[in-house]
Amino acid sequence: MNVECTRLASGLTVVTERMPHLESAALGVWVKSGARDETADEHGIAHLLEHMAFKGTARRSARQIAEEIENVGGELNAATSTETTSYYARVLKDDVPLAVDMLADILTESVFDEEELSREKHVILQEIGAAWDTPDDVVFDRFAETAFQGQTLGRSILGTPETVESFSSDEIRHYLARNYTTDRMFVVAAGAVDHDSFVRQVEQRFAGLRTAPSAAPTAAAALYTGGDVRESRDLMDTQLLLGFEGRAYHMRDFYCSQILANILGGGMSSRLFQEVREFRGLCYSVYAFHWGFSDTGIFGIHAATGGENLPELVPVIIEELRKSSDRIEQQEIDRSRTQIRAQLLMGQESPAARAGQIARQMMLYGRTISNTELMERLESITVERLTDLAGRLFFQGAPTLSAIGPLDKLAPMDEIRGALQMTGDRLFKAAS
Repeated sequence: MNVECTRLASGLTVVTERMPHLESAALGVWVKSGARDETADEHGIAHLLEHMAFKGTARRSARQIAEEIENVGGELNAATSTETTSYYARVLKDDVPLAVDMLADILTESVFDEEELSREKHVILQEIGAAWDTPDDVVFDRFAETAFQGQTLGRSILGTPETVESFSSDEIRHYLARNYTTDRMFVVAAGAVDHDSFVRQVEQRFAGLRTAPSAAPTAAAALYTGGDVRESRDLMDTQLLLGFEGRAYHMRDFYCSQILANILGGGMSSRLFQEVREFRGLCYSVYAFHWGFSDTGIFGIHAATGGENLPELVPVIIEELRKSSDRIEQQEIDRSRTQIRAQLLMGQESPAARAGQIARQMMLYGRTISNTELMERLESITVERLTDLAGRLFFQGAPTLSAIGPLDKLAPMDEIRGALQMTGDRLFKAAS
């Protein structure tokens, strides 16, 4: 990897990876702050700020922002997540200085005009409405609210109509000043970019960023609670999400959890897909996933099925969880490693994907991780580690269930929890 890293005197970190065969570059600013950093009165403000950054600066109107980047054939966008926010661009190599200038402009000179704010609130209200009309989105929001009750980690990133309507320009500026500081920001570029030249451009244009305060804000520690949330709707199918507390990025079992999720439901050859969809025909969609956060995680199984299949579907899923804690084949581990390696290498052919990967590693670990090191971590995962992890994940912690749709045939939570407990008791009794 041709990765170079410079930490400016201001505390801002600049990282590049030169990809000599490309004529374009992907670059952006990643902020170690997201929806989880909101106070109780700020639900949705991180996402609103991301929108408002494009709505006018001291030097450019919203239209000029759009026209200038598109005049050179480039792209400019942003995204808000639970723990991070990113602003990024893709341009030809000669237009990197313009992209740096525009990113700096929207992050240091946004005016947060009241008229633009009013319009953008309306846009986000429509976005909230669209999400509400999408059950396979809502089931995840309800899951998070139940798994992490009363916490920012469990709240929807979009906010609520009431909170979004309440925000003023001053409140956005306050959130920006508190969270967008140089110690929490990373400027990353990949592709046709020269590191020294890029550093000079960033140092000049981002000089207006705030440095770290003496007492930096910290998010409250996550507390996984588990629970049950159901919403009966007159739909053609049921969205079902059964999950457990996963592992944080820094935990030893993080990569093990990723492999386990892949084996259980990471593709058409996975256990759940083969057993639930291909063999039994119980649903048209089923998969497993593992999401890591800074201090916790979520391991979940999502299925979309007709309500009449629920009495058979849930026990089959639990049985597949039991099997994973009893036996995993070496060839399943090898296939999962190969899939992860292929995804990793394919992603590195895209400058945008590579810039995002570098930024995530810098935010999480304070350094980049080589492909060799990552594969060594994956190589250390054994059958014994996976089966042990499965037993602890699925049968020693509290489950969380979220379901939307026709639910009259879905078993009560006490019954599902009892089935998991009974399975766990048999497993650990046999092990002892």
